[in-house]
Amino acid sequence: MAEASAAAPGRKPIVPFLTIPEDPAEKPYLSGSRCKRCGATYLGTRMACSKCFSTEAMESVRLSDRGELHVFSIVHQSAPGVPTPYVAAIVDLPEGVSVRCNINGVEPDPAKLKFGMPVQMVTETIRTDREGNDVVAFSFKPA
Repeated sequence: MAEASAAAPGRKPIVPFLTIPEDPAEKPYLSGSRCKRCGATYLGTRMACSKCFSTEAMESVRLSDRGELHVFSIVHQSAPGVPTPYVAAIVDLPEGVSVRCNINGVEPDPAKLKFGMPVQMVTETIRTDREGNDVVAFSFKPA
């Protein structure tokens, strides 16, 4: 009896709300849920709306890859193996969703960062897991 071959390694998102399309030509994107009753939008999958309390099924939405820097902090001390300093931030997306992330592509200096500055999402492979899959993470950079 022939053994079933293992699936070829692929790409896996580091968080469940980062969607990686099967077609490698398509860019990964953040996904969310929109309430069919009131239109409130959330990051990731939701079972109910916290704005209108609807438990009706939500619609899946593709969130924008551009936003504005809402707030940031420069981290100087972190877990072992995590290079510092880096910029931890909250980015507001046009859909009314805020996402916690890192800001890359800019020196971690308060003089180089401005509240409200436009940013764009980027993705990168940050490691390979035990099964040989590329683990993909997202961050934002100045637009």
